[in-house]
Formats: sequence, structure tokens, C-alpha cells
Amino acid sequence: MIVLQEIHRSYILPNITVEVLKGISLEVQNGDFAAIMGPSGSGKSTLLHILGCLDRPTSGKYILDNVDVSTKTDNELAVIRNRSIGFVFQSFNLLPRFSAWKNVELPLLYSGIDVKTRKMRALEMLGRMGLGGRAEHKPNELSGGEQQRVAIARALINNPSLVLADEPTGNLDSRAGKEIMGIFAGLNREGVTIVLVTHETEIAAFAKRMITMRDGACYSGCA
Repeated sequence: MIVLQEIHRSYILPNITVEVLKGISLEVQNGDFAAIMGPSGSGKSTLLHILGCLDRPTSGKYILDNVDVSTKTDNELAVIRNRSIGFVFQSFNLLPRFSAWKNVELPLLYSGIDVKTRKMRALEMLGRMGLGGRAEHKPNELSGGEQQRVAIARALINNPSLVLADEPTGNLDSRAGKEIMGIFAGLNREGVTIVLVTHETEIAAFAKRMITMRDGACYSGCA
């Protein structure tokens, strides 16, 4: 599913160029469940943003589902993100004025799906997450674990082949974190490819594979 070839990412600052990724080569197979670990500043989140087409490499090639996304325009990348990739973040990123189902439907709205179908699919997805009775609640009326399940429902609403998660349990207590990881493990058993960033060994243990980064390079698990 994913092939990275000698990916570099540098940022130009006043009087200095900072190289964050230093020649990352990585393969992720369809149906894989990979956890990216490493100390702060090792480039984990930058790598995840490139995998999610939220950022571009300075050099190197990124093949996603046999498509070289390195050459795509911003508009083409936006379509790929909407159709093929689901995102789950540490901070949930829910819109506070919207109910749970309205947060979940957003990717469908951008796809031009009619409102009746959007609501039906959003409610179905919330039901899968065990939140069928919380669909009309706003984020501030939900627990942290419930908010993250809404975020996962939103990530899955377009049936993406790839889900990317950046510290998805970072704002949760240990019990809620394990519940969320149980959901990810179940999705992976259904065939969804998952790549997540975490600094917690207990969370990484849910994955089938561990990728370790140090100083912008892949230290282990990339092959």
C-alpha cells in the first residue's frame, strides 16, 4: 500500500535549514498495523503528515496504492485525503458547535453526498462505535473517550483504505486508551491498514509491527 523511497523533509528558517527527515525508506503492506515510536523530535509526526498527504517531502518518492502522490497537485491531494485516508488526532479536532453526527458527516459533505444519506451513514458509523444514543450530543457533552470514538467514526465514514493516527490516546486515561486501541485492533482485523504514532509502549503493543525513529531516520522496523 505504502512505499517511501529516500524521503527527505527540510524546513528553511532564517539563517538555517533544519532537516527533519533524512532519507526515510519504508514499506507498509495492505492490512498492516504499524506503530511509529521514537523520542520527541525524531520526525514521527512529520512522517505521518507526509503519509497523509498533509505535507510534501523535500525530495524522494511516495507511492500510495500504486500512485506516485509526490507529483500530485494540492487539489488532487485533497481528493486523495478525502477518499482514501482517515485521520485521528490526539486533540480530537471536533467542531464544538456541531453534534456528534454532524461532526462525523463532514467528509461526506465535502464529497457532495446528499444530507439524508450523510445523516444515515453518520448514525450507522456512530452505532458501530457504541455511540448510537449520543448522536445529538455536542463534544462538550461527551467524555474524552467518547469524543475520540466520534473522531474515529469521522475518519471511517468514507471507508478509507488507510487510517493514520497521531497519539490517539494521548489525552485519554489508561482505560479509555485501551478501549480506543481495541477499536483500532478490530478495524485492522476487518482489513483496514493502520499507522499510528505513539510514545507509549503499551499502546504500541496493540500493533503488529513497530517502526522506531531516531534523529529523522528510521532506526528499525522499516523493511
